[in-house]
Amino acid sequence: MAQAKTLTQAEFDQALRYISTRNFAIRNRTLFLISHWSGMRVGEIASLTIADVVNADGSIKAEIRLTAEQTKGRHPRTVYLPQKLIEEIQYYLRHRCVNSTSESLFYTANGKPFTANSLCQYFFWMYRKAGIAGASSHSGRRNFITSLAAKGISVRVLASLAGHRDISVTQKYIDVSDDMKRAAVELV
Repeated sequence: MAQAKTLTQAEFDQALRYISTRNFAIRNRTLFLISHWSGMRVGEIASLTIADVVNADGSIKAEIRLTAEQTKGRHPRTVYLPQKLIEEIQYYLRHRCVNSTSESLFYTANGKPFTANSLCQYFFWMYRKAGIAGASSHSGRRNFITSLAAKGISVRVLASLAGHRDISVTQKYIDVSDDMKRAAVELV
């Protein structure tokens, strides 16, 4: 099975433009950005509750602590959120009715919590309808790891952020672009 496509900046922007024209644009933008800016798997995103992301004072947490039950490898881990993602989540929650912190963070159009499978399907169809061939629910995770690698973040840090216990797994996620190669040779 082929690896998920890593999006170019133009494709990233194209997906956001498409999302902005559809129903549930605020929710869908937040889903897309969490995928790309946190590196979480779709199953982890689908498992999030309000309590996972909101502090008692109503502010958004800078770190999400995933339990073993929420992760693929059944090992708890911490997901660190960049400030720009914290702001996106705040915006999303200002536009969403929250009755309880135990509620799922994201619901489908039918008012049911996303499952890992339904979120995979959402991403598949969103990318396809946005005209981005080869992208899937794993593209955000690959983009997250690849973009940080391009900025010089060590593979050990990347593995920790991704929740990988073996750096060889993380290395498989890193795409190498012509721009990365050009920048590398300029360091000689």
